[in-house]
Amino acid sequence: MSLPDLLTWPYVVITVAVLIFLLYIARNPAHQAILAISRIFYNAMRLSARSVMSAESKLQQRNREVLLASGMNAIEKKLEREFYRVNSVVQRDLQGYPALHRSMSDLITRIDEDYRESTESPPSPPAWLDAIEAVSKIPSSEESLVGNMLKEIHKTLKSHHKETMDQYRKSSGIRHSLLKKMMPFWRKLTNTVDDVGKTISGLMQRAEVIDKKMLEYEEIRKGSDRAVRILSSSSMTHFFTSGFVLLIAFGGAVVNFNLIALPMSEMVGGGSYIGSFKASNIAAMVIILLETVAGIFLMESLRFTNMFPLIQTMDDKWRKRLIIWTFTGLLAFACIEAGLAFMRDLIAADIQSLRQSLAGVQEQESSYRWITTAAQMGLGFLLPFMIALVAIPLESFVESSRTILGVVTVSALRGFAFVLRLAGHVSKYIGQGLIGIYDLLIFPPLWIERLSGNKAKGPKVTEKEEVQP
Repeated sequence: MSLPDLLTWPYVVITVAVLIFLLYIARNPAHQAILAISRIFYNAMRLSARSVMSAESKLQQRNREVLLASGMNAIEKKLEREFYRVNSVVQRDLQGYPALHRSMSDLITRIDEDYRESTESPPSPPAWLDAIEAVSKIPSSEESLVGNMLKEIHKTLKSHHKETMDQYRKSSGIRHSLLKKMMPFWRKLTNTVDDVGKTISGLMQRAEVIDKKMLEYEEIRKGSDRAVRILSSSSMTHFFTSGFVLLIAFGGAVVNFNLIALPMSEMVGGGSYIGSFKASNIAAMVIILLETVAGIFLMESLRFTNMFPLIQTMDDKWRKRLIIWTFTGLLAFACIEAGLAFMRDLIAADIQSLRQSLAGVQEQESSYRWITTAAQMGLGFLLPFMIALVAIPLESFVESSRTILGVVTVSALRGFAFVLRLAGHVSKYIGQGLIGIYDLLIFPPLWIERLSGNKAKGPKVTEKEEVQP
């Protein structure tokens, strides 16, 4: 039979009818296969989503613990610093309080004694004034005996009055001199009391700060949601701030690299290569990295950072030696870079002179060239110390990045779980859609079956067969 004969309409109709009949016979197994495959994907996606959500929950709890531990560590450092300051104030100002109290008691005693000696005691009247008063009442003439007696008494009274006034003025002068001697003691006592008052006020302020920090510490220990939110916000702030500072430090490192790369080519050879990189560039980068390492160890030795516990627990004698060694190394690097910057200026001047000579232009000496040279040498000397300070933002960046990475990972796991659940539901509805397409292909026998009164029933997925999240 030829191909055109096979493609005649009766043959095609019979073939389609046979296929539809075969598909109708295999309807229930086909439905079950489609539903089984879709159920496999659905349950697999739901189980995967459940596993991812479990991992996300554990990671979130871990991030919470790490955040609270980091917050407690930071608060403990602040409390330790505040207690250290209080201890310094007590040792500096209040350690000699017994001697100060004794000095104040002595000053008060001397002031009290001088005050008692400076009290005014009015002169007592003579005991014979009553007798004079009685005699003065006797009537007499000027030339009588009584008159002469009264005159003598008057003279005696005037002389006694004068002596009494002189004695009073002398005692008042003594009192004034005693009061004048009391002024330095008063001022000294006032200054001492003011110093003690300032010290006590400072201690009260420190006590208020310690109370606030202790409240924060207690809230962090309780693990409240408010403390977690505050610590998360603080970590975000530290992350972006320290990242910005590190970016600025990277810019300084790039400037430093360009400052010393050219003169390093004269030291290690401009034509030397290590791999595909110039040896001078690698040497300049190594110098910058060594400066960074020296700065990190210097900050660790000064206890500004806490990235290496071994340095923190080091003996004070060795720690001071490490401070001297690292600072000496930084100073040596600074001097070397200042020299390299000067060499760079000379090399740049030689290159400029060569270009001018090749171009046939007469070389002109600039009177302001020393400004550029001094600026380059100053940058070469200061940049190593600036790079050394990168240890402080680096520690803050590393500590805050743990929290940020944890939050980002939790969000990624949550999104991945959502995608898995979505894929599970999509596979479920794709299975139902394939069943509908299958029934659409065999709709003639299904229609006949419905007309005969038997409703077509296909397998359905029950709730027990599904995996709930």
